[in-house]
Amino acid sequence: MRTEDDLLTVRHAVRAASQELGFSLVDQTRVVTAASELARNALIHGGGGALFIEPVREITGTGLRLVVKDDGPGIKDVEGALTDGFTTGAGLGHGLGGAQRLMHSLEVHTAPGAGTTITAVRWLDR
Repeated sequence: MRTEDDLLTVRHAVRAASQELGFSLVDQTRVVTAASELARNALIHGGGGALFIEPVREITGTGLRLVVKDDGPGIKDVEGALTDGFTTGAGLGHGLGGAQRLMHSLEVHTAPGAGTTITAVRWLDR
């Protein structure tokens, strides 16, 4: 993900993966919206990055895992970044917290100068 055009590609790829797994239209929209927010953050704050879309099949259910990685400066205040209204840029500060609410789980791994990896999962039928 290096350009604004890549964000459209992200949305299409995530929608296709969520459809293939059988997510409802509402849940597809949740996952696509979360992916879009995470990808936009990686582009704006991390200078670009990569998105990995992984189906998850476990005994307890089926889901979709999104892993977004960037090589940016890292997130100095993760707790703050997950709070609505927190922003280090020109946005409204709803992206990371909003993505967390749309997914069943969201983990942030970051270090100053070492980039950020965010892993988010939404489960089918939960």
